[in-house]
Amino acid sequence: LWEKKGIVPFLKVDKGLADLENGVQLMKPFSGLNDLLKRAAERNIFGTKMRSLIKEANPAGIKQVVEQQFAIGNQIAQMGLVPIIEPEVDIHSADKETSEKLLKDEIFDQLSKLGKDVKVMLKLSIPTENNFYSDLMKDPHVVRVVALSGGYTQAEANDKLAHNHGLIASFSRALSQGLTAEQTDDDFNTMLSKTIRDIYEASIT
Repeated sequence: LWEKKGIVPFLKVDKGLADLENGVQLMKPFSGLNDLLKRAAERNIFGTKMRSLIKEANPAGIKQVVEQQFAIGNQIAQMGLVPIIEPEVDIHSADKETSEKLLKDEIFDQLSKLGKDVKVMLKLSIPTENNFYSDLMKDPHVVRVVALSGGYTQAEANDKLAHNHGLIASFSRALSQGLTAEQTDDDFNTMLSKTIRDIYEASIT
């Protein structure tokens, strides 16, 4: 079906978030990752997804998050898949913009250490400063920089996305806004189609 629809498949590989420490939540320890990646490659999965969370502008904590993401991302890349590096910055953080600056510096540091042929995607919170991640999009290791909605309403997320050229929507919370199990199939499909169209239009603005 995904070949018929032109969908690129991704696999979530993390085991959830660890407890808050140094202002961040790292990913819980992984187990059996290589076996999982081998099976994913055999089934033509394109890439993987794994999420961390940054709640405070703590330099040590943010460094830990990015190092963990790239260490596992490297492992994934060696198995022939493209990892999505996802260090989400909490949109409600009082020092969100400072966290984003620290985060970008750490990401560039890790990108500089990647092997020549290693490719990654970055999934980031929509930045406080418009087009703040434009320079990351130009890095030769970066396939795409995509945006998570992070708890913004659909309208807010679309508006912010439209002000960040080249940033592509990868919304889940905003995508599902307004969808309910009680809707008829027609109502559900109509609302979902409109949501996708609105997000797409914000992405190409």
